[in-house]
Amino acid sequence: MQITDEIIQLVKRKYEAIADCLTEKGRRLWAASEAISYGYGGASLVAQAMKMSRTTIHQGMKEIREPPRATVGKLRKKGGGRKTIKFKQPDLLKTLDGLVEPTAKGSPMSSLRWTSKSVRHLAQALKNQGFEVSPQTVATLLHELEYSLQVNKKSLEKSSHQDRNAQFHYISDTVSKMQKKNIPTISVDTKKKELIGAYKNVGKELCKKGAPVQVQSHDFPDPRLGKVAPYGIYDIGKNKGWVSVGISSDTAEFAVNTIRTWWYKMGASHYSQSKELLITADCGGSNGYRVRLWKAELQKFADESSLSIHVRHFPPGTSKWNKIEHRLFSYISKNWRGKPLLTRETVVNLIANTCTKTGLEVRAVLDENEYQCGKEVSDEEMAALNIYGDDFHPEWNYTIKPRST
Repeated sequence: MQITDEIIQLVKRKYEAIADCLTEKGRRLWAASEAISYGYGGASLVAQAMKMSRTTIHQGMKEIREPPRATVGKLRKKGGGRKTIKFKQPDLLKTLDGLVEPTAKGSPMSSLRWTSKSVRHLAQALKNQGFEVSPQTVATLLHELEYSLQVNKKSLEKSSHQDRNAQFHYISDTVSKMQKKNIPTISVDTKKKELIGAYKNVGKELCKKGAPVQVQSHDFPDPRLGKVAPYGIYDIGKNKGWVSVGISSDTAEFAVNTIRTWWYKMGASHYSQSKELLITADCGGSNGYRVRLWKAELQKFADESSLSIHVRHFPPGTSKWNKIEHRLFSYISKNWRGKPLLTRETVVNLIANTCTKTGLEVRAVLDENEYQCGKEVSDEEMAALNIYGDDFHPEWNYTIKPRST
């Protein structure tokens, strides 16, 4: 007999209509009689419809053909039937829990501590201790013990500075005051360096099924194309971004030159009357608060632009609160997901075409200047800076004013 979905659904509806009235034996005998009525293939049909084992159905068919003696009116007692493996092997659950428990109970020298805790490895470890168990059974027992597959969660933080929250409030208050005066407030940072060439870029992109973009199997930098270092500027008040894609080293000189380029190409036209600029930045990297070259280059920019430059650094370990991270860089990463960065021009175009529903606009340029690493600033040059620290954490909060010529 040909089994069709219509027949399966019909048997399923018939069974569901009387299922509440049937005992275990009644279900078995009803399934057997239904299977007999359909002839050859009936057992498979009923098994699919009722989600019942074919062995059980065949047992019912045998009982119909050869009724057992002295079984009329008898029902199996509660808890009857084949005992489960955890009753046959009482210490199995306890031993399994000890193997999986994160604190690694048991012998600290067990090799299982240094392998992935897959059901296959766990089953083998249990067999080594004398238990008879399969990987499928281990998976079932783990669910009973309320274990499931979990990924690592980034939630642990190192000890934070005692004035961390106070610095956050200080930065926020300063930004609010500056914006009320229509003074430009920008957030700056360097995005992760990117390989140029046919390399895999994380994410997925729509393309013909079975025809993905072919990229290199290894991420060895191309000696000719190398890497690029995008340094970004996010205008907090205008929701506009600027990115200079550098082909040289990520130095403080490169960072300040990006700010300089942004000011002359974009910032000055939006804030033509302003004589001040507020910069919020991380405490490390090319724009770190301990980097002498960062302050020396800012002094040069202040002298030539006649701007008083206020700088506010985020406390150590809090770079993810820098607005450029989640208001600019995150959208750039989404925009070029799954696209190999084949050329420098590709990087510039993908960044420049980044936009959001809230109206983010981004401009990008290629900075082909060469910046020297390890450039030092002498004590005499530092002493000549026209820099003033704030009363609250002057190492994080300071102003660099133009020097009179």
